[in-house]
Amino acid sequence: MAEIVIRNLRKEFGDFTAVQSSSFTIADGEFFMLLGPSGCGKTTTLRMIAGLEMPTGGEILIDGEDVAQRPARDRDIAFVFQMFALYPHMNVRRNIAYPLVSQGLSRRDANAKVEEVARILDITDILNRPVGGLSGGDRQRVALGRAIVRDPKAFLMDEPLGALDAEFRERMAEELRALHDRMGATTVYVTHDQLEAMQMGDKIVVMNHGVVEQFGAPQDIYDKPATMFVADFIGSPAMNFLPFTGTIAEGATEARLANATIAVPRQHDGAQGELVLGVRPEHVHLADDGALRGEVVAREYLGTTQILSLETAHGPLKARVSSADAVHEGARVGLDLTPSTLTLFEAKTGRALRSDLNAEVLHG
Repeated sequence: MAEIVIRNLRKEFGDFTAVQSSSFTIADGEFFMLLGPSGCGKTTTLRMIAGLEMPTGGEILIDGEDVAQRPARDRDIAFVFQMFALYPHMNVRRNIAYPLVSQGLSRRDANAKVEEVARILDITDILNRPVGGLSGGDRQRVALGRAIVRDPKAFLMDEPLGALDAEFRERMAEELRALHDRMGATTVYVTHDQLEAMQMGDKIVVMNHGVVEQFGAPQDIYDKPATMFVADFIGSPAMNFLPFTGTIAEGATEARLANATIAVPRQHDGAQGELVLGVRPEHVHLADDGALRGEVVAREYLGTTQILSLETAHGPLKARVSSADAVHEGARVGLDLTPSTLTLFEAKTGRALRSDLNAEVLHG
């Protein structure tokens, strides 16, 4: 397996910059997610790591060796595509064996490797079947088998579950993570699905418009977003944003909104002007004497919890509360926010202010 280091990676297509000076490290044996909306640069980044696109600038180090300008065949990686990319005229066995046979391995040795991989993926019973009649899940297993069979330094996956329906996606996500844990493989995985990224990844890079917005562990990215984009993109429902104009002094532990004073984590930097208070829905609580007041305009029942949509003097707000809380549409309620979980942002830049909550994430 391999450590992969990305330094100031850049890709331009004419006047369009697809990836802007990206830097991050993928540890040996890590399951690493490249996450973001369509067009954010995540697939272009993956293709540059694979050698399918040559970068305009920057370095790609695999085990300390810069391979940025080397072709894909010299990088010892395996690429798994969204649409499987299987050979329809071959059966499952021949599809999986193809990389080995094309490299000159004897058919006997190749078949032994195929049998081993088939046992890992639980597809021994379909080895002699044509790929055309297989289910989406089995075709994805065959595509994975073809990648695994030659023991590459790293596996690169471009939305490999994107063509599957919801039931298969969930099952295959669990199987992929279990397979990764068993093999200890370095895996780089592209997805636009934040739930998939949070469920499977050891580390996540969140990209937007070719820029790395945040890089870190899933829990840190969820709890301590570096930007408003990350806070909005990660989580369902997304983080609430309450805009206000004011001044935050260094060391402040309160934010003064128009008609409420909210306790916040101790601030490490001062700021003034147009600011935004961010709070996750699960950190909004019903409280008769709450600092905020709101009107319930909608309820969404989710079993043990419910999502309340509220209108406040500071804008719309969603709260995830217990279904046992008896509230009805049209009710006026008091709201408390969990102080230790709150993030303040600069409205103009969208960047989070440094505080006791997030200082180590924002500044290492």
